[in-house]
Amino acid sequence: MDNNSSSFKNISLLEEIETANRLIRLGFGEIQNIDFVNNFYFLPFQLLSQGFERLMKSYICLGYYNKNGKYPDFQYIKDLGHDLEALLRHILLEFFNDHQRYYLIEDKRFLEKNEDLKELIYILSEFGKFGRYHNFDVITGKVKPSVNPKELWEVFEDKIINQLGISKYENRDLEDEIFGDIARVVIIIFEKFVSALARQFNFGTLGDHARGFSANVFDFAMLYPDKVGTTDYRKDTTRFKQQPRRVHKRTLMDLLNRRFNPNIKSKKIRKVDFERQWPFYAEEVIVEKRRNYWLIVSISGYDYALNGAAKGKFKLDDPFEAGEAIRGITISDFIDIGLSL
Repeated sequence: MDNNSSSFKNISLLEEIETANRLIRLGFGEIQNIDFVNNFYFLPFQLLSQGFERLMKSYICLGYYNKNGKYPDFQYIKDLGHDLEALLRHILLEFFNDHQRYYLIEDKRFLEKNEDLKELIYILSEFGKFGRYHNFDVITGKVKPSVNPKELWEVFEDKIINQLGISKYENRDLEDEIFGDIARVVIIIFEKFVSALARQFNFGTLGDHARGFSANVFDFAMLYPDKVGTTDYRKDTTRFKQQPRRVHKRTLMDLLNRRFNPNIKSKKIRKVDFERQWPFYAEEVIVEKRRNYWLIVSISGYDYALNGAAKGKFKLDDPFEAGEAIRGITISDFIDIGLSL
């Protein structure tokens, strides 16, 4: 196929958008994988800086096509460079169209005005341009070393913790939630960013040609406020797939113990009846207290540890580790319910 043919260009752009989508989803998953043990920030930085750059340059190609009836030439894309902030400014100035639709107007306002987004895009942009070589700048004695993206990220994390309040982290059973809280805040910001761009594909504001590429960003385009921050992207990552799950499938004996053993108390809780933010993907769970120490939550016939005592005693994953709960939404209410049984 002729490399200059429109069909070849369309196929190449489609592959680029697919690549961007996968990099972004994996990057989100690696942010959700960060915890006390895994603090390898380089991987999500690398995935997201590349994924966002590829998505925005694909967007620009389609915006240019919508205006000019053809794709831009090599020099046009080269001149855009790798600065994510500049790419976003270019999109907003040249191509973003809200068509006077409320949700698109809100998208544009978010892209232009949200200070947290600006800070995060700056961190990833600096990483993509220079920061990934920061350590070599230090090692080789560069007069003006590049910024350290990890330090900038940690400053942003501290800001989130201060905004959320730190009192609950004094509870040993909830201390791991800090990473889930941070991840959820960051993911919501990034999901709003990506979905604002994706909706331009799907709703015709980038033109009819762009609609032909919309399937690859459809899931993001459908992320409205009630859905952001609820996806567990870790399931796409190798680390999550390869980690053995520590769960217990309930047996008949477990059911009999729950019913007749005086040292076991339990309560079924349904999402429709719960007045606060529901943390589980399942619509109902059963909270169980064994003796006065061990708290278990049963989800779809499997047991998970609800507190540290149960985790140590029964060698079980907690619902977050198992992918059964939404990271960033606390399970403290369910611990309180269990303790009160």
